[in-house]
Amino acid sequence: MTASKHSPHSLRHQFLVASPYLQDPRFHGAVIYLCEHSDEGALGLTVNHPLDIHLGEILEQLDMDGGELDVPVYGGGPVQPERGFVLHSPDAGWQNTAQVADDILLTTSRDVLSDIGAGRGPRSYLVCLGYAGWSEGQLEEELSSNAWLTCPATADVLFRTPWEDRYQAVLKLIGIDLNQLSEFVGHA
Repeated sequence: MTASKHSPHSLRHQFLVASPYLQDPRFHGAVIYLCEHSDEGALGLTVNHPLDIHLGEILEQLDMDGGELDVPVYGGGPVQPERGFVLHSPDAGWQNTAQVADDILLTTSRDVLSDIGAGRGPRSYLVCLGYAGWSEGQLEEELSSNAWLTCPATADVLFRTPWEDRYQAVLKLIGIDLNQLSEFVGHA
């Protein structure tokens, strides 16, 4: 991973929440954690859509310890669904790790999975397969069409809120009641 070209308008370390008006069914009800956002595009991981596979099954397929781990694996997004991403607390260093925020790191190498399986992994983690990506200007266009709502992310929602409650938890952070959302933006 490379260092990002941060701009003052970067949404890195923010949650994106799919609005009811987002037309793409793959993201209905999605909470996405933005790991990267620059003038060149954005990369995020959906953190509330578990797949029909658990971490223990993946570790067994990779011939690693930890086959008993009954931990959900999330469909991070439609891009490169065979590629793994681990969001985790900053407990130790692994190969191919990038710091997203002070309390959240992103690792894409197998060594973190091996350590998780052996019980030496980070205290808090989420495993995702695939990612959501936006090309230059695409996310900004979707935001201007009310497809997404945003708010600063918290490790508490990411790591300590059950996946089925994350959508409502992020809406609560924003202070939004879905019943009061409008499809139209007004201008004074």
